[in-house]
Parts: sequence; structure tokens; C-alpha cells
Amino acid sequence: MRFDVLVEVKLRPGIADPQGATVERALPALGFAGIDTVRVGKAIRFAVEAADEEGARTQAVEVTDRLLSNPVIEEAEITVGPAR
Repeated sequence: MRFDVLVEVKLRPGIADPQGATVERALPALGFAGIDTVRVGKAIRFAVEAADEEGARTQAVEVTDRLLSNPVIEEAEITVGPAR
């Protein structure tokens, strides 16, 4: 079976986010008020072939831990569902 995977990677709490700070500082100059606590992350989407959803999740976790995120400073949220 084919499954769609979404991996959302963000910095762990307490880790400085210079990209988020830059975006936050730029917002007032662009006319946006009342927006704060900006954090920048990344989203990675891919499809995986597996026997079942558990197998797809296992592969997604391994790929995320080994390649897509740095577990020392980042945390990842993985969503697995049937392919569209």
C-alpha cells in the first residue's frame, strides 16, 4: 500500500530561532500588527510503500531521525495517512 507522510520539523523550545526573529521584526514594517512569537520550521512531504500504516510510520520515523531532523535541537511531528 502507498501512504502519504508529512513531517513537520521545528526547533525545540529554548533554541534561538534567528529566522523567526527576522520575520517577526519585519511584520510591523509590512503593516501587520499583533503578531508575535514567530518560529520558522520546515515541512517535508513524501510517499512511502509499506504493508500497513504502522510500517509506513516506522519508515518515516527512521528517515526523519537519520536525515530530516537534528534531534538535538529539533523536534518532528509525523503524520501518516492513506495516499490520495
